[in-house]
Amino acid sequence: MEIKRIGSQPSGKGPSDYFTGTVRIDPLFEASDPARVVGASVTFEPGARTAWHTHPLGQTLIITAGSGRVQRWGGQMEEVHPGDVIWFPPGEKHWHGASPTTAMTHIAIQERKDGKTVDWMEKVSDDQYQ
Repeated sequence: MEIKRIGSQPSGKGPSDYFTGTVRIDPLFEASDPARVVGASVTFEPGARTAWHTHPLGQTLIITAGSGRVQRWGGQMEEVHPGDVIWFPPGEKHWHGASPTTAMTHIAIQERKDGKTVDWMEKVSDDQYQ
């Protein structure tokens, strides 16, 4: 058994190469091999968002606070709220972030494949976000 105590893992800033706006990443867990699951709580300030990206084994988002937006490549942008659970299948290009006026926090859960959990792509343009 392992217990990670609150405050034992430092918060980090979402790197500007992969995020637009102010984003805080709070690590929650990273299972040891042979398990592959990784989880973090991510908070996006109003207007903040990820770049387009995919996950080799998919991703689950659990919205815990605020109001946000999610979109898969070629699909409609969707508003999300606390309690909503979003599944992006393996390899599905997508982005997620806060609404223009309200911060949003979600728990992100994904698995490692060959040591990798995400493939980052181009940033979401202001036009795509709107």
